[in-house]
Amino acid sequence: VQLQASGGGLVQAGGSLRLSCAASGNIFRINEMGWYRQAPGKRREVVATLTPGGATYYADSVKGRFTISRDNAKNTVNLQMNSLKPEDTTVYYCNVVPAQRRLWGQGTQVTVSS
Repeated sequence: VQLQASGGGLVQAGGSLRLSCAASGNIFRINEMGWYRQAPGKRREVVATLTPGGATYYADSVKGRFTISRDNAKNTVNLQMNSLKPEDTTVYYCNVVPAQRRLWGQGTQVTVSS
């Protein structure tokens, strides 16, 4: 099973995108879920996480701009990204926390133009 991220695209600085991560079963309900991103030549970093109980974590670079949420009916974990900046440009992935190699999908590209 891989976690498939979608919803990326090209947006102007200041714009918004909503990413979605879909998977089957109870992955979202029993695991802490996270959104990650990796720019070329850089280490993959945690962007936001969400525990089964609803506690959230955000990287300082996205705090106040991004919101992670879960839709149990649709079995998705979402990342609402507002006030996007050019430095947010990269590929975004979802995975459990801590990440499991077998669950990495292809990610979704987010490009923010200045």
